Amino acid sequence: MIVGVPREIKTAENRVALVPAGAESLVGDGHRVLIEQGAGLGSGFADQAYAAVGAAIIPTADEVWTKAEMILKVKEPIEPEWPRIRKGQVVFTYFHFAASEALTKAILKSGCIANAYETVQLPSGELPLLTPMSEVAGRMAVQEGAKYLEKVFGGSGILLGGVPGVLPAEVLIIGGGVVGTNAAKMAAGLGAHVTLLDVSLDRLRYLSDVLPPNVDLLYSNRHNILDQLKRADLVIGAVLLPGAKAPHLVKRADLTLMKPGSVIVDVAVDQGGCIETIKPTTHDQPTYVVDGIIHYAVANMPGGVPRTSTLALTNATFPYAKRLAKHGWRTACQDDPALFLGLNIVEGKVVYPGVAEAFGLPLTDPKTLV
Repeated sequence: MIVGVPREIKTAENRVALVPAGAESLVGDGHRVLIEQGAGLGSGFADQAYAAVGAAIIPTADEVWTKAEMILKVKEPIEPEWPRIRKGQVVFTYFHFAASEALTKAILKSGCIANAYETVQLPSGELPLLTPMSEVAGRMAVQEGAKYLEKVFGGSGILLGGVPGVLPAEVLIIGGGVVGTNAAKMAAGLGAHVTLLDVSLDRLRYLSDVLPPNVDLLYSNRHNILDQLKRADLVIGAVLLPGAKAPHLVKRADLTLMKPGSVIVDVAVDQGGCIETIKPTTHDQPTYVVDGIIHYAVANMPGGVPRTSTLALTNATFPYAKRLAKHGWRTACQDDPALFLGLNIVEGKVVYPGVAEAFGLPLTDPKTLV
C-alpha cells in the first residue's frame, strides 16, 4: 500500500501522524511511505530521519494526497484539504464529525473511507486512540488555566496552589473520564482544592481510591453544577460522549454566578463543548471573554506540546495503521472490532450513530459495507 503523511496545516498544529520508527516498520512490510517535506519538523523529526529509513520525501501536499491510498493525519482535514480527498481513499485521523456539519458533508461528498481515531473502541469501552491526547489535554488544561488566572492575562490574580496562610484556588472539573482524571491529578498536585463531578457512581468510587485527599467527588446534576460554579476560580469541561456532540451543562446565564476573572477551559470543544458560550480558538488567539469570564477553547491543545503529543499519539495509533496498511480497510475492520467502530463515513454513507444523530442524516449499517 502507498501510505501518505501530509504536513498538518491547522493553525499552530505541529504534530505529525507518523514518526520515523513507524515509517521504518511500514517500509519493512513492503509499503511505500510518502512524507510531505517538513511534516515532522514541528515535532523534532527532520526529513532526513524519514529518508534514512526508506520513506520518500515529497515536496507538495497535493502530490501526497494524489498518490497515497491511505492518508495518516492528526487533525481533521480542514477546508483547503477537502478537494484533495478522493473516492476510495482511506483517511485515518481525528475527525470529530459531530462538531462540524461542513466537514461531515465534505467527507460524504468525497467518497472516502473515514476511520476516526476518537471512536476506535475496545470491548472494555476504552477509547485507546483518544486516551493519550486526553491525558495530554487534561494536564494542559490545568497548566493553561493557571496561566490565565494571572492578572497579566486578565484573570483574577489567584495562584492555583495558594501559599501558607492564603487559601488555594477552587478548581471545578466536569467529567471524570481520562481528561478529568488527569486534570484533577495536576490541579491537586499544584495544591488547588479540586471538586470533580461525574454521573457514574462506579467511576466516582474508583476515583475516590486513586485521587489525593484535596479532590472532592460529587455527583453531577444541575443543582450541584450551579452550586460549584459560585465557588470556582477555574472550570474545566471534560465531558465526552463518544462520536456525539457534547451536552451544554453550563448555560450562558450561569456565567453570572461565577467570580469575575475566573477561567473556563473546555477540553470538550472538539465535540461542540459542554459550555454553551464556548467556541473553538487557536494557539495564536487562545482566549476570549464572555460576561467577565475568560474562555480558553483551543481545539488542538496537545498541538502546543507536539514532541510529547506526537510520541504519545503514535504509540497508540501505529499498530492500527499498520494493520490497515497490511490487510486493507475492509479486512482490518472485519478482524478488529475496535477498528470497525472507528468507521464513521464509508463511501458517501454515514455509518456511525452519533454522526447521523447530530445532523439528522440517514444511518447505514457498516456491516453491509465491510
